[in-house]
Amino acid sequence: MKDVMFNEESRRYFEPSLFAEVDFKTFQKQIFNKYKGKKSIEYNEVLGFVLQETDYLAKDLDKVLKNIGVTKINNLKQKYNPFLNFLSHNSNSLLLRESPTCNYGTTLLEMPITAKKPKINYKEFNLIDGKRRLLVSQINDGSIIKRFDKTPLPKRLTDVICPHFLELKWAYGCPYDCAWCYLKGTFRFHNGKILPGFKVKDLDKIRLHVEEFLDKVDEPEILNTGEIADSLMYENSATPFSKFIIPMFEKQKKHKVLFVTKSNNVKNLLDINPHKQVIISFSLNADKVAERWEKGAPSVTRRIAAAEKLIKAGYEVRIRIDPMVPILDWRKYYINLIDSIFAKFVPERITLGSLRGLQSTINGTRGKGKDDSWIKYLTESSNWGKKIDSNLRYRTYLVIIEYLKKRYNFTELALCKETKTIWQKLGMDYKKIRCNCVR
Repeated sequence: MKDVMFNEESRRYFEPSLFAEVDFKTFQKQIFNKYKGKKSIEYNEVLGFVLQETDYLAKDLDKVLKNIGVTKINNLKQKYNPFLNFLSHNSNSLLLRESPTCNYGTTLLEMPITAKKPKINYKEFNLIDGKRRLLVSQINDGSIIKRFDKTPLPKRLTDVICPHFLELKWAYGCPYDCAWCYLKGTFRFHNGKILPGFKVKDLDKIRLHVEEFLDKVDEPEILNTGEIADSLMYENSATPFSKFIIPMFEKQKKHKVLFVTKSNNVKNLLDINPHKQVIISFSLNADKVAERWEKGAPSVTRRIAAAEKLIKAGYEVRIRIDPMVPILDWRKYYINLIDSIFAKFVPERITLGSLRGLQSTINGTRGKGKDDSWIKYLTESSNWGKKIDSNLRYRTYLVIIEYLKKRYNFTELALCKETKTIWQKLGMDYKKIRCNCVR
Protein backbone atom coordinates (compact mmCIF):
# COMPACT_ATOMS: atom_id res chain seq x y z
CA MET A 1 0.00 0.00 0.00
CA LYS A 2 2.72 2.44 1.03
CA ASP A 3 4.84 1.63 -2.02
CA VAL A 4 1.91 2.31 -4.31
CA MET A 5 0.81 5.58 -2.71
CA PHE A 6 3.98 7.39 -1.80
CA ASN A 7 7.44 8.10 -3.12
CA GLU A 8 10.54 7.88 -0.94
CA GLU A 9 10.48 11.44 0.35
CA SER A 10 6.93 11.02 1.70
CA ARG A 11 7.12 7.38 2.73
CA ARG A 12 9.54 8.05 5.57
CA TYR A 13 6.76 9.86 7.43
CA PHE A 14 4.05 7.29 6.81
CA GLU A 15 2.56 5.69 9.92
CA PRO A 16 -0.69 3.88 9.19
CA SER A 17 -2.55 4.41 12.45
CA LEU A 18 -1.94 8.15 12.28
CA PHE A 19 -3.16 8.99 8.79
CA ALA A 20 -6.35 7.02 8.44
CA GLU A 21 -8.87 5.05 10.38
CA VAL A 22 -7.21 1.95 11.76
CA ASP A 23 -8.00 -1.20 9.81
CA PHE A 24 -9.18 -3.07 12.90
CA LYS A 25 -9.79 -6.29 11.02
CA THR A 26 -6.24 -6.42 9.69
CA PHE A 27 -4.80 -5.24 13.00
CA GLN A 28 -6.76 -7.84 14.94
CA LYS A 29 -5.55 -10.55 12.57
CA GLN A 30 -1.95 -9.33 13.02
CA ILE A 31 -2.23 -9.70 16.79
CA PHE A 32 -3.98 -13.05 16.57
CA ASN A 33 -1.36 -14.49 14.23
CA LYS A 34 1.32 -13.47 16.74
CA TYR A 35 -0.36 -15.21 19.69
CA LYS A 36 -2.59 -17.89 18.13
CA GLY A 37 -2.70 -21.15 20.02
CA LYS A 38 -1.55 -19.49 23.25
CA LYS A 39 -3.60 -19.14 26.40
CA SER A 40 -3.51 -16.72 29.33
CA ILE A 41 -1.49 -14.02 27.55
CA GLU A 42 -1.15 -10.94 29.73
CA TYR A 43 -2.61 -7.75 28.31
CA ASN A 44 0.68 -5.92 28.96
CA GLU A 45 2.60 -8.46 26.89
CA VAL A 46 0.30 -7.88 23.93
CA LEU A 47 0.48 -4.13 24.46
CA GLY A 48 4.28 -4.32 24.51
CA PHE A 49 4.23 -6.10 21.15
CA VAL A 50 1.91 -3.46 19.70
CA LEU A 51 4.01 -0.51 20.90
CA GLN A 52 7.41 -1.96 20.08
CA GLU A 53 6.89 -4.06 16.97
CA THR A 54 3.98 -2.56 15.04
CA ASP A 55 2.90 0.82 13.70
CA TYR A 56 -0.20 0.83 15.90
CA LEU A 57 -0.76 2.50 19.25
CA ALA A 58 -2.12 1.54 22.69
CA LYS A 59 -5.45 3.16 21.90
CA ASP A 60 -5.66 1.09 18.70
CA LEU A 61 -5.35 -2.12 20.72
CA ASP A 62 -8.04 -0.95 23.12
CA LYS A 63 -10.33 -0.06 20.21
CA VAL A 64 -9.86 -3.52 18.72
CA LEU A 65 -10.78 -5.14 22.03
CA LYS A 66 -13.72 -2.79 22.44
CA ASN A 67 -14.82 -3.58 18.89
CA ILE A 68 -15.24 -7.23 19.83
CA GLY A 69 -17.04 -6.44 23.07
CA VAL A 70 -14.18 -6.32 25.58
CA THR A 71 -14.48 -2.94 27.25
CA LYS A 72 -14.51 -3.24 31.05
CA ILE A 73 -13.47 -5.31 34.00
CA ASN A 74 -15.87 -4.38 36.76
CA ASN A 75 -15.02 -3.19 40.28
CA LEU A 76 -11.26 -3.44 40.08
CA LYS A 77 -9.78 -2.18 43.36
CA GLN A 78 -6.19 -3.16 42.79
CA LYS A 79 -3.70 -3.03 39.95
CA TYR A 80 -4.42 -5.92 37.64
CA ASN A 81 -2.96 -7.12 34.39
CA PRO A 82 -5.77 -9.05 32.64
CA PHE A 83 -5.26 -12.18 30.64
CA LEU A 84 -6.19 -12.63 26.98
CA ASN A 85 -7.06 -15.99 25.53
CA PHE A 86 -6.28 -16.51 21.85
CA LEU A 87 -8.63 -19.21 20.59
CA SER A 88 -8.20 -21.63 17.69
CA HIS A 89 -6.55 -20.50 14.46
CA ASN A 90 -9.97 -20.38 12.81
CA SER A 91 -11.17 -17.72 15.22
CA ASN A 92 -11.05 -14.00 14.47
CA SER A 93 -11.81 -12.83 17.99
CA LEU A 94 -9.93 -12.06 21.16
CA LEU A 95 -11.48 -12.81 24.54
CA LEU A 96 -10.55 -11.32 27.87
CA ARG A 97 -10.23 -13.99 30.55
CA GLU A 98 -10.85 -13.15 34.14
CA SER A 99 -8.09 -13.75 36.67
CA PRO A 100 -9.20 -16.05 39.51
CA THR A 101 -8.41 -13.32 42.03
CA CYS A 102 -9.91 -10.48 40.02
CA ASN A 103 -12.49 -8.05 41.35
CA TYR A 104 -14.12 -6.24 38.46
CA GLY A 105 -14.30 -2.60 37.48
CA THR A 106 -11.93 -0.56 35.28
CA THR A 107 -11.35 0.07 31.60
CA LEU A 108 -8.41 -1.27 29.68
CA LEU A 109 -7.11 2.28 29.31
CA GLU A 110 -6.50 2.31 33.06
CA MET A 111 -4.32 -0.78 33.02
CA PRO A 112 -0.69 -0.22 34.08
CA ILE A 113 1.72 -0.37 31.15
CA THR A 114 4.80 -2.50 31.79
CA ALA A 115 5.97 -2.88 28.20
CA LYS A 116 9.50 -3.99 27.51
CA LYS A 117 12.09 -1.28 27.18
CA PRO A 118 12.53 -0.13 23.60
CA LYS A 119 15.61 -1.11 21.64
CA ILE A 120 18.17 1.58 20.79
CA ASN A 121 19.59 0.96 17.32
CA TYR A 122 23.04 2.27 16.42
CA LYS A 123 24.70 2.74 13.05
CA GLU A 124 27.96 4.12 11.72
CA PHE A 125 27.33 7.36 9.84
CA ASN A 126 29.56 9.26 7.45
CA LEU A 127 29.30 12.87 8.63
CA ILE A 128 29.50 16.23 6.87
CA ASP A 129 32.91 16.93 8.42
CA GLY A 130 34.38 13.78 6.87
CA LYS A 131 34.40 11.79 10.09
CA ARG A 132 32.70 8.48 10.69
CA ARG A 133 30.86 7.98 13.95
CA LEU A 134 28.64 5.40 15.64
CA LEU A 135 25.36 7.16 16.45
CA VAL A 136 21.77 6.32 17.27
CA SER A 137 19.87 5.57 14.07
CA GLN A 138 16.46 5.06 15.66
CA ILE A 139 14.56 3.72 18.65
CA ASN A 140 12.68 0.54 17.75
CA ASP A 141 10.81 1.13 14.48
CA GLY A 142 11.73 4.84 14.34
CA SER A 143 8.13 5.99 14.74
CA ILE A 144 9.12 8.30 17.64
CA ILE A 145 12.90 8.84 17.48
CA LYS A 146 14.76 8.49 14.20
CA ARG A 147 17.77 10.09 12.57
CA PHE A 148 16.95 12.25 9.57
CA ASP A 149 19.49 10.91 7.07
CA LYS A 150 17.71 11.35 3.74
CA THR A 151 20.21 13.91 2.48
CA PRO A 152 23.33 12.11 1.18
CA LEU A 153 26.78 13.53 1.70
CA PRO A 154 27.39 16.18 -0.98
CA LYS A 155 29.39 15.07 -4.01
CA ARG A 156 28.15 17.26 -6.84
CA LEU A 157 28.11 21.05 -6.64
CA THR A 158 24.31 20.97 -6.89
CA ASP A 159 23.92 18.64 -3.87
CA VAL A 160 22.47 20.25 -0.76
CA ILE A 161 24.18 20.41 2.62
CA CYS A 162 22.14 19.02 5.51
CA PRO A 163 23.71 17.31 8.53
CA HIS A 164 21.95 14.27 9.91
CA PHE A 165 19.96 15.05 13.06
CA LEU A 166 17.52 13.24 15.32
CA GLU A 167 13.79 13.76 14.97
CA LEU A 168 11.45 13.42 17.92
CA LYS A 169 8.28 12.63 15.99
CA TRP A 170 5.71 13.32 18.69
CA ALA A 171 3.03 14.53 16.24
CA TYR A 172 2.37 15.39 12.63
CA GLY A 173 0.71 18.29 10.88
CA CYS A 174 0.40 22.01 11.48
CA PRO A 175 -2.52 24.42 11.99
CA TYR A 176 -0.97 27.32 10.05
CA ASP A 177 -1.44 26.33 6.39
CA CYS A 178 1.53 28.18 4.82
CA ALA A 179 1.26 28.14 1.03
CA TRP A 180 4.51 26.23 0.40
CA CYS A 181 4.49 23.89 3.39
CA TYR A 182 6.14 20.61 2.43
CA LEU A 183 3.76 18.77 4.75
CA LYS A 184 1.12 19.32 2.07
CA GLY A 185 3.17 17.09 -0.16
CA THR A 186 4.03 14.62 2.57
CA PHE A 187 0.34 14.31 3.52
CA ARG A 188 -1.02 14.84 0.02
CA PHE A 189 -3.60 12.09 0.41
CA HIS A 190 -5.50 14.78 2.36
CA ASN A 191 -5.87 16.67 -0.96
CA GLY A 192 -3.23 19.26 -0.13
CA LYS A 193 -4.68 19.99 3.28
CA ILE A 194 -3.20 19.05 6.61
CA LEU A 195 -6.28 17.52 8.17
CA PRO A 196 -7.62 17.30 10.78
CA GLY A 197 -5.07 20.02 11.53
CA PHE A 198 -2.65 17.97 13.53
CA LYS A 199 -2.44 14.75 15.46
CA VAL A 200 -0.46 13.91 18.57
CA LYS A 201 0.91 10.40 18.95
CA ASP A 202 0.53 8.09 21.92
CA LEU A 203 2.07 9.92 24.91
CA ASP A 204 2.89 6.70 26.76
CA LYS A 205 4.92 5.52 23.79
CA ILE A 206 6.67 8.87 23.47
CA ARG A 207 7.61 8.84 27.16
CA LEU A 208 8.85 5.25 26.96
CA HIS A 209 11.14 5.96 24.00
CA VAL A 210 12.41 9.35 25.17
CA GLU A 211 13.23 8.24 28.70
CA GLU A 212 15.13 5.22 27.41
CA PHE A 213 17.09 7.45 25.02
CA LEU A 214 17.94 10.01 27.70
CA ASP A 215 18.99 7.30 30.13
CA LYS A 216 21.13 5.18 27.81
CA VAL A 217 22.63 7.36 25.05
CA ASP A 218 25.98 8.96 25.94
CA GLU A 219 26.71 10.99 22.77
CA PRO A 220 25.14 14.47 23.29
CA GLU A 221 22.32 15.08 20.81
CA ILE A 222 19.57 17.54 19.97
CA LEU A 223 16.15 16.01 19.38
CA ASN A 224 14.15 18.08 16.89
CA THR A 225 10.40 18.16 17.61
CA GLY A 226 9.54 20.41 14.66
CA GLU A 227 10.38 18.55 11.46
CA ILE A 228 6.88 17.25 10.68
CA ALA A 229 4.89 19.37 13.14
CA ASP A 230 4.88 22.82 14.68
CA SER A 231 6.39 22.24 18.11
CA LEU A 232 3.97 24.59 19.92
CA MET A 233 0.73 23.61 18.18
CA TYR A 234 -0.55 21.61 21.20
CA GLU A 235 -0.01 24.26 23.86
CA ASN A 236 -3.71 25.03 24.44
CA SER A 237 -4.52 21.42 25.27
CA ALA A 238 -5.09 19.94 28.72
CA THR A 239 -1.63 18.34 28.47
CA PRO A 240 0.64 20.85 26.65
CA PHE A 241 3.53 19.16 24.89
CA SER A 242 6.05 21.59 26.42
CA LYS A 243 5.03 20.64 29.96
CA PHE A 244 5.09 16.97 29.00
CA ILE A 245 8.50 16.80 27.32
CA ILE A 246 10.72 19.47 28.92
CA PRO A 247 10.75 17.99 32.47
CA MET A 248 12.11 14.74 31.03
CA PHE A 249 15.06 16.56 29.46
CA GLU A 250 15.71 18.62 32.58
CA LYS A 251 16.45 15.45 34.55
CA GLN A 252 19.74 15.08 32.65
CA LYS A 253 22.44 17.34 31.17
CA LYS A 254 23.62 15.61 27.97
CA HIS A 255 20.79 16.05 25.49
CA LYS A 256 18.62 18.98 24.44
CA VAL A 257 15.16 19.24 22.95
CA LEU A 258 14.58 21.63 20.04
CA PHE A 259 11.24 23.37 19.45
CA VAL A 260 10.70 24.79 15.94
CA THR A 261 7.68 27.05 15.57
CA LYS A 262 5.76 29.87 13.96
CA SER A 263 3.58 30.19 17.04
CA ASN A 264 3.62 33.02 19.57
CA ASN A 265 1.95 30.91 22.25
CA VAL A 266 4.75 30.75 24.83
CA LYS A 267 2.79 31.10 28.07
CA ASN A 268 3.51 27.50 29.12
CA LEU A 269 7.21 27.87 28.33
CA LEU A 270 7.36 30.91 30.59
CA ASP A 271 5.99 28.80 33.44
CA ILE A 272 8.58 26.03 33.07
CA ASN A 273 11.72 26.08 35.20
CA PRO A 274 14.41 24.99 34.80
CA HIS A 275 14.76 25.01 30.99
CA LYS A 276 18.50 24.66 30.44
CA GLN A 277 18.12 21.69 28.07
CA VAL A 278 15.69 23.47 25.74
CA ILE A 279 16.22 25.38 22.48
CA ILE A 280 13.41 27.39 20.91
CA SER A 281 13.70 28.23 17.22
CA PHE A 282 11.31 30.72 15.63
CA SER A 283 10.69 30.65 11.87
CA LEU A 284 10.43 34.23 10.60
CA ASN A 285 10.06 35.94 7.25
CA ALA A 286 9.81 39.39 5.73
CA ASP A 287 6.46 41.00 6.51
CA LYS A 288 5.34 41.17 2.88
CA VAL A 289 6.19 37.51 2.32
CA ALA A 290 4.48 36.34 5.51
CA GLU A 291 1.36 38.40 4.80
CA ARG A 292 0.92 36.76 1.40
CA TRP A 293 1.98 33.15 1.91
CA GLU A 294 1.91 32.51 5.69
CA LYS A 295 -1.66 33.67 6.25
CA GLY A 296 -2.54 31.19 8.98
CA ALA A 297 0.43 31.99 11.21
CA PRO A 298 0.72 34.78 13.80
CA SER A 299 2.26 37.99 12.48
CA VAL A 300 6.03 38.26 12.36
CA THR A 301 5.83 41.05 14.94
CA ARG A 302 4.01 38.77 17.39
CA ARG A 303 6.53 35.97 16.84
CA ILE A 304 9.42 38.34 17.53
CA ALA A 305 7.70 39.55 20.70
CA ALA A 306 7.28 35.95 21.85
CA ALA A 307 10.95 35.23 21.19
CA GLU A 308 11.91 38.32 23.19
CA LYS A 309 9.92 37.05 26.18
CA LEU A 310 11.74 33.72 26.08
CA ILE A 311 15.15 35.40 25.78
CA LYS A 312 14.36 37.46 28.89
CA ALA A 313 13.28 34.28 30.68
CA GLY A 314 16.66 32.70 29.96
CA TYR A 315 15.82 30.40 27.04
CA GLU A 316 18.26 29.69 24.23
CA VAL A 317 16.55 31.14 21.15
CA ARG A 318 17.47 30.58 17.53
CA ILE A 319 16.01 32.12 14.38
CA ARG A 320 15.25 30.60 10.98
CA ILE A 321 14.71 33.08 8.16
CA ASP A 322 13.35 30.55 5.76
CA PRO A 323 12.18 30.45 3.04
CA MET A 324 13.52 33.74 1.73
CA VAL A 325 11.61 34.83 -1.40
CA PRO A 326 13.01 37.38 -3.89
CA ILE A 327 9.89 39.53 -4.13
CA LEU A 328 10.09 43.09 -5.45
CA ASP A 329 12.27 45.18 -3.09
CA TRP A 330 13.30 42.07 -1.17
CA ARG A 331 16.46 43.78 0.14
CA LYS A 332 14.42 46.39 1.97
CA TYR A 333 12.00 43.90 3.49
CA TYR A 334 14.61 41.41 4.71
CA ILE A 335 16.86 44.12 6.14
CA ASN A 336 13.80 45.46 7.96
CA LEU A 337 13.28 41.99 9.38
CA ILE A 338 16.86 41.86 10.66
CA ASP A 339 16.48 45.27 12.28
CA SER A 340 13.20 44.23 13.89
CA ILE A 341 14.85 41.17 15.44
CA PHE A 342 17.94 42.92 16.76
CA ALA A 343 15.88 45.81 18.14
CA LYS A 344 14.44 43.25 20.59
CA PHE A 345 17.12 40.61 21.19
CA VAL A 346 20.24 38.90 19.86
CA PRO A 347 19.55 35.30 18.83
CA GLU A 348 21.96 32.49 19.61
CA ARG A 349 22.26 31.75 15.89
CA ILE A 350 20.47 32.45 12.61
CA THR A 351 19.89 29.95 9.82
CA LEU A 352 19.03 31.27 6.35
CA GLY A 353 17.16 29.33 3.69
CA SER A 354 15.72 30.15 0.30
CA LEU A 355 12.43 29.08 -1.25
CA ARG A 356 12.50 25.47 -2.43
CA GLY A 357 9.99 22.76 -3.23
CA LEU A 358 10.02 19.02 -3.52
CA GLN A 359 7.91 17.90 -6.45
CA SER A 360 5.41 16.36 -4.03
CA THR A 361 5.10 19.74 -2.31
CA ILE A 362 4.57 21.55 -5.60
CA ASN A 363 1.93 19.04 -6.62
CA GLY A 364 0.23 19.25 -3.24
CA THR A 365 -0.03 23.05 -3.28
CA ARG A 366 -1.52 23.44 -6.74
CA GLY A 367 -5.19 23.46 -7.54
CA LYS A 368 -8.40 25.41 -7.30
CA GLY A 369 -8.39 28.10 -4.65
CA LYS A 370 -4.71 27.64 -3.74
CA ASP A 371 -2.13 30.39 -3.97
CA ASP A 372 0.69 28.72 -5.87
CA SER A 373 2.19 31.97 -7.13
CA TRP A 374 5.43 31.24 -5.26
CA ILE A 375 6.20 28.35 -7.61
CA LYS A 376 7.18 30.78 -10.38
CA TYR A 377 10.41 31.57 -8.50
CA LEU A 378 11.64 27.95 -8.72
CA THR A 379 13.81 27.55 -11.82
CA GLU A 380 16.67 25.23 -10.83
CA SER A 381 16.98 21.62 -9.72
CA SER A 382 18.94 20.09 -6.87
CA ASN A 383 18.91 16.77 -5.04
CA TRP A 384 16.35 18.40 -2.72
CA GLY A 385 13.80 19.62 -5.18
CA LYS A 386 13.38 22.85 -7.16
CA LYS A 387 15.17 26.06 -6.15
CA ILE A 388 15.45 29.73 -7.03
CA ASP A 389 18.14 30.64 -9.56
CA SER A 390 21.53 30.12 -7.90
CA ASN A 391 22.88 33.59 -8.74
CA LEU A 392 19.83 35.21 -7.17
CA ARG A 393 20.09 32.99 -4.07
CA TYR A 394 23.74 33.93 -3.72
CA ARG A 395 22.97 37.65 -3.86
CA THR A 396 20.13 37.29 -1.36
CA TYR A 397 22.32 35.50 1.18
CA LEU A 398 25.27 37.83 0.60
CA VAL A 399 23.22 40.96 1.28
CA ILE A 400 21.86 39.59 4.58
CA ILE A 401 25.13 38.05 5.75
CA GLU A 402 27.13 41.22 5.09
CA TYR A 403 24.49 43.38 6.74
CA LEU A 404 24.49 41.20 9.86
CA LYS A 405 28.28 41.36 10.07
CA LYS A 406 28.66 45.08 9.45
CA ARG A 407 25.61 46.38 11.30
CA TYR A 408 25.46 43.96 14.24
CA ASN A 409 28.81 42.15 14.21
CA PHE A 410 26.84 38.92 14.06
CA THR A 411 28.50 35.87 12.51
CA GLU A 412 26.66 32.86 14.00
CA LEU A 413 25.17 31.97 10.62
CA ALA A 414 24.39 28.90 8.57
CA LEU A 415 22.38 27.91 5.51
CA CYS A 416 19.52 25.40 5.36
CA LYS A 417 19.42 22.78 2.58
CA GLU A 418 21.64 24.89 0.38
CA THR A 419 23.97 23.59 -2.29
CA LYS A 420 27.68 23.04 -2.04
CA THR A 421 28.17 25.72 -4.73
CA ILE A 422 26.47 28.45 -2.68
CA TRP A 423 28.41 27.59 0.47
CA GLN A 424 31.67 27.85 -1.46
CA LYS A 425 30.75 31.10 -3.25
CA LEU A 426 29.93 32.71 0.10
CA GLY A 427 33.28 31.57 1.53
CA MET A 428 31.56 29.47 4.19
CA ASP A 429 32.87 26.09 5.32
CA TYR A 430 29.95 23.66 5.24
CA LYS A 431 32.03 21.04 7.06
CA LYS A 432 31.79 23.22 10.17
CA ILE A 433 28.06 23.77 9.81
CA ARG A 434 26.21 24.98 12.92
CA CYS A 435 22.69 25.23 11.61
CA ASN A 436 19.32 25.20 13.32
CA CYS A 437 19.00 21.48 13.98
CA VAL A 438 22.45 20.64 15.38
CA ARG A 439 24.47 21.43 18.49
